[in-house]
Amino acid sequence: MIKGFKEFILRGNVIDLAVAVVIGAAFTAIVNAIVNGLINPLIALIFNASSLDAVGWTVVNINGEKVFFGFGMIVGAIINFLAVAVVVYFVFVYPMNRIKERAAARAGVTPADEEPKLPTEQELLVQIRDLLEKQPGR
Repeated sequence: MIKGFKEFILRGNVIDLAVAVVIGAAFTAIVNAIVNGLINPLIALIFNASSLDAVGWTVVNINGEKVFFGFGMIVGAIINFLAVAVVVYFVFVYPMNRIKERAAARAGVTPADEEPKLPTEQELLVQIRDLLEKQPGR
């Protein structure tokens, strides 16, 4: 039992996952800082971002109590998500893809070299037909 656990822990996948979780936590702090320090103030220039939480409908329920349906919070969450996605893509993903492309170009690997082109269905059918015609007894 201990040996199996040791093999599981020392497997590369578990260590990579642990590193990814730690890096992800640190990365979250960076993205939140960019969104809170740059993106949200830009949104506040256009909209009154602090009032989004107060946007919604108030309805009286059957007991006479007020119930607030705050769709402004949803809109704010969507704007925040899109802001985070934009920051992650343009600050991290896009530059990393460009670096990988340049490294592949220096190594002489082109995208066509990475994935061989598979024959189409029509080409395969023609090959099958030709092979069947070559069989003896036809």
